[in-house]
Amino acid sequence: MLTFISFPFFFMWAFAANPSFEAQEIDADISIGYGLAIGDVDGDGKDDILLADKKQIVWYRNGDWKKHLIVENLTISDNVCIAARDLDGDGKVEIAVGAQWNPGETSDTSKSGAVFYLIRPVDPTQKWIPKQLHHEPTTHRMRWVKNDKSSHLIVVPLHGRGNANGAGAEVKVIAYEYPKNPAAEWTYTLIDESMHLTHNLDVVGDGKGEFILLGGKEGVRKIEYAGGIWQQEQVYLPENMGVGELRLGKSRGEMHFLATIEPMHGTTLAVYESLDQKLQSRGPKRIILHSQLKDGHSLAVADFLGLGFDQIVVGWRLPNESGELGVKLFVPKDGSFSVFEEFWIDKGGIACEDLQAADLNGDGKLELIASGRATKNIKVYWNKN
Repeated sequence: MLTFISFPFFFMWAFAANPSFEAQEIDADISIGYGLAIGDVDGDGKDDILLADKKQIVWYRNGDWKKHLIVENLTISDNVCIAARDLDGDGKVEIAVGAQWNPGETSDTSKSGAVFYLIRPVDPTQKWIPKQLHHEPTTHRMRWVKNDKSSHLIVVPLHGRGNANGAGAEVKVIAYEYPKNPAAEWTYTLIDESMHLTHNLDVVGDGKGEFILLGGKEGVRKIEYAGGIWQQEQVYLPENMGVGELRLGKSRGEMHFLATIEPMHGTTLAVYESLDQKLQSRGPKRIILHSQLKDGHSLAVADFLGLGFDQIVVGWRLPNESGELGVKLFVPKDGSFSVFEEFWIDKGGIACEDLQAADLNGDGKLELIASGRATKNIKVYWNKN
């Protein structure tokens, strides 16, 4: 009988040869599906699925996947992003959302951008109370970041104020400190102002000392809260094509890689290998995994197959020259993408707007959760590997 101990290389690579994910469509009637978040909404110990849709913020209860409305019609324009995380350790997520999506208006805060914290009711299936926070125009992405002493909501606009065609003022990245009483006033800090267009961010760490990777026109910035101050540095990349999506992954040993979609809404899935834990390598190797995306818009990086190193999942939302769209998995050979294989997870069944990874059934394996823009659906891909 073949075992991992006797034949580690063959076992790992053979295991990756036939990845298996079983699709379940839990909603076939969404409007756009701008953003997904994963977390326990009702405190039952199981992660639920949250969605920022065009006019509604909703959650789907783990198990029966019943859809519950959180809030709707927050602003005249669309909702655009959502962040959900348990900040106070009570087993239930805190939720913030971004709205008034109007990327063509970069100057007027009354017509573009909005940030809300949603105050939880006793029964989470009832309407939540929105508390509006300070905002910049073109609010686009947000994530919660934690460390030992505080939690922050990081909000990233698409453009700088008054910015036109990616030129002009830089994007104001803002950190809102989570207060003891969320219904009271929130303090906020400008933490970076170095990019002229941004698209997404990744949060790296374990809740004790997390940092942010921000992708945009000028490449990738590392932003970290340490010693009570925000510190920034540019992440060296051998080529800067502009970065739309980004996720940090783990290779073998202590090494890491950075997966990117380039440029924003781009055609190319690239990976930068040979990064150390602090991303201070001055010689990362750039490898192109796929160059035929069309409106590449989502990434997930994790060890879905149990190989001991991470794989990359990419989603795009428009048919490419071959008429293909959907979700694909890229598996490195022995921890390096110098040699890799690619597999369809969903070919043509979802015009992928956003992707998340989470263990939804508690079996220790990560599922994929995707929202589809033109296909107007949400799917869970159950991990059967």
